[in-house]
Amino acid sequence: MNRALRGLGSVVLLLALAACASAPKPGVAPAAAEPVAGQAAGSGAPPVAAAESAAAPVDAAVATPPVAVAAPVAEPAVDDAAVSAEDGASATPTAAEDDYAALYGEVPAAGTPEGSGAAAAPAPFDPWEPMNRRIHAFNTAVDNAIARPLAQAYATVVPQPMRLGVANFFDNLSSPLTFVNQLLQGRPRHAVQTLGRFVVNSTLGIGGIFDPASDLKMKRRSEDFGQTLGIWGWRSSRYVELPLFGPRTVRDVFGLVGDAPLSVTRQVDDDTIRYGLQGLQLVDKRSQLLSLDAMRQDASDEYALVRNAWMQRRTFQIEGDRRRREQSDGLPDYLEEEDPYPTVPADAMPVPIPGG
Repeated sequence: MNRALRGLGSVVLLLALAACASAPKPGVAPAAAEPVAGQAAGSGAPPVAAAESAAAPVDAAVATPPVAVAAPVAEPAVDDAAVSAEDGASATPTAAEDDYAALYGEVPAAGTPEGSGAAAAPAPFDPWEPMNRRIHAFNTAVDNAIARPLAQAYATVVPQPMRLGVANFFDNLSSPLTFVNQLLQGRPRHAVQTLGRFVVNSTLGIGGIFDPASDLKMKRRSEDFGQTLGIWGWRSSRYVELPLFGPRTVRDVFGLVGDAPLSVTRQVDDDTIRYGLQGLQLVDKRSQLLSLDAMRQDASDEYALVRNAWMQRRTFQIEGDRRRREQSDGLPDYLEEEDPYPTVPADAMPVPIPGG
């Protein structure tokens, strides 16, 4: 009996041990994957199945990074824009911005195309605008009825070489006026150059009809007493339009008075000769402005166009003279060129001379 019980206990013990050995153990399953893979490879199982089973977790891992990278991509774009804005704000001013600042005391607005009129100068000081508009209407009527037709006929009948000779002649006569004003402005070097130009053109140029001085690289410059007053400190002045004389400022009205005694044509005693010379000078000056007529006619406000253009041109002349005094070398070429669009000079209006 005891032997039977011992035999039964041994069987039960063996069954218990067999059950424990066959039960799965935690932590052993991952290691069991390697024997399975090894068995699959060694047993001649298809490698495609093994590759697909191995690629599945790889694809899952690769598919997630684009989602994670997409968010940071937008941030560098914002940072680049901010950096470019900061770089633009701290960039060195261009030569055009320096010139604008010298003329108007401020830099042009950001994003304004260089050389365009978008960066507008300060509005002209025109408190007498109603009166100026009436005078402008009168001047326009006189111009359309008399001055412009005469200038067109002059440009049509007289050959261009002869017209050039007439322009050179009157330009040469204005050299003494320019010479004196350059001295008054404290520019002796330019004054000497103007005097040399006058001597060369008066002799070799046969009274100034020809212009050999320009062939000798002697620059043509034009100065008047209104510019001299601007150099002396009268930089801003209110706009006024004079009958027959056209656009001016109060400063330039005083300039006309200062220029009159220095006029060469006003020294001619014979009224007939003097009026003839002054009339020819007026027609010649008007013929030089014919190219601007189309722009004036197309303007929505012709008065404002003439006023603004003339005031900016005048400011440019005076500030250019001031910069010449401060910087004798290295100026832009356009500050050294003569003015191609003159206004009516003080000695061109045929008015009687007291006691003449």
